[in-house]
Formats: sequence, structure tokens, C-alpha cells
Amino acid sequence: MSELRLRTVDAFTDQAFAGNPAGVVVLTGLPTAKWMAALAGELNLAETAFVIAEELPDADYRLRWFTPAVEVDMCGHATLAAAHCLFEDGAASPVRFATRSGVLTVWALPDGSLAMDFPANAAVEIPLSEELAGRVEAALGARPVWLGRGGTDDLLVELADARTVRELAPDLAAVARFEVRGIIVTAAADADGHDFVSRFFGPRVGVPEDPVTGSAHTVLGPYWAAKLGRSELVGLQVSARSGVVGVSLRGDRVQLTGRAVSMLDARLAPAAMPASLPGASTLPRAST
Repeated sequence: MSELRLRTVDAFTDQAFAGNPAGVVVLTGLPTAKWMAALAGELNLAETAFVIAEELPDADYRLRWFTPAVEVDMCGHATLAAAHCLFEDGAASPVRFATRSGVLTVWALPDGSLAMDFPANAAVEIPLSEELAGRVEAALGARPVWLGRGGTDDLLVELADARTVRELAPDLAAVARFEVRGIIVTAAADADGHDFVSRFFGPRVGVPEDPVTGSAHTVLGPYWAAKLGRSELVGLQVSARSGVVGVSLRGDRVQLTGRAVSMLDARLAPAAMPASLPGASTLPRAST
């Protein structure tokens, strides 16, 4: 049986042990969803990306994302990590991924960063009744200034200031009772070089707090572009690991820009291999 390569990559950062770690597995055959879910659960990272090389009419690879609990429709940081691995292996830029969110294209830029084309997911405002504001405050520990629902099936909550966002200690059990993928909290940035700050909580999908959430920036970008009157923005996700996401609004699309750092390059043990995979990836190991 061919060996199967497993990598982890820190996304939306240029430093090791920062940004958002993602697992990446490149395959030349299609395993079962049960096996992909089991491997993602074993890794216990926010997301694991499975890149499947197959003949497609408008894409180079199929891409699927799994949290430790569920398969998701969109994931920015694991897409960045997957493209980073392919470019390290010598793939030509751009690469096109067929996903649940349509075809997503990633380019390698001259400065070493990667740019990803995603659909924009502007949030629709939800009237803040006293009852709803109180429920959100009870879950987050801070009073909402604005509330909306984005196309990623997340709640977007603007808070009073960046310090409040940084110091949040939410009740994750209460957050999980909201029937959404997760809650994005945000405020205007309080430091030069960034336009807004954010955090993301998704206990309902097995991610208590996501360190840096690319998909959330498809909601944050349109929101802050409208508030600030600019289409080019920089977001800082202020989790404990932290990460930076460049955001550029382009009609009904959002270009997300970031960097990535390879962290681990390993082989799955025979016991972990899928039972009936037509063929494992034969891509060479990156030199170390």
C-alpha cells in the first residue's frame, strides 16, 4: 500500500506556533467521508483539508473540510493551508478547488503571501430587541451594538470596542444554543495597521474558539467596507494565537490574503490508512 502524507500548516501568519493550524492530506483517490471525519477527529484541529486530485471540468482538485465534529461548507484557513502545500510541492499558480462553496481559486503572490477568491457573505441586520440583546449579552458577556446573520450561517456581533473583544470570556454552552454555525464578534481596531478586530466561537460545530477564521472574513469584509467606506481592509483576529487577514472587496467576491508556515510533515501509519482508497498521494516530500 502506498504511503499517505499528512501535514500541518499554521495559516494567516508568518510565524510558527501562531495563526490557525490546519491538517492537510493530498489524495489521488476518494476515501469515504467516514474515514475523513475520523482522521479530522483524531487530529482535533479546527479543520483538516482533504485535497483530492481528480478530473474536473472547471477545477484542478476537489477540496473538503472537516472539523473534529462535522464537515463544513467553507473554510478559509484550511484552503490557504492546502494551497500552501500544493505550491510547496511545485504546483503552478493559481490552483482551483471544487468545493461545497463553488470553485475557489488561490494565487501565489510575489511577496510570498497567498490570495484566495471567495464569495462575499454580507450579513443581514437582525433587529436588536431587548430580549435578544440580553440573550447575546448573557452568552458573550458583553452588550451587542449591532447584530446580523451572514451567508456563512454565523451571527455577526459588533461590540463597543476592541478591548471588549479581546477580553471576552463567553459562556460556550450558551453560545452553542444559538442555531448557527458560530458567532463572529468584532469591533473597530485600536492599533495602526489594522481596520477591525474579531474573534470566532463555534462550539456547535466542535470548535470552541477558532484562532483565525478566513470564512468569517467573507462576512466581516462587506460589513466593515460599508462602515469605513473602503474596499481594501486588514483584519486582526485577536485570539490567543492571533492572525492577520487582508480583505479586498470585489463585487460579490472577497479576496482574502495571508501567509502560511509549514509545521509538520509525516506519514500515516498503516493502521490509519483508509480501507479501500484507490491510490494514495505519491507527491514527493518537501525538502527539509
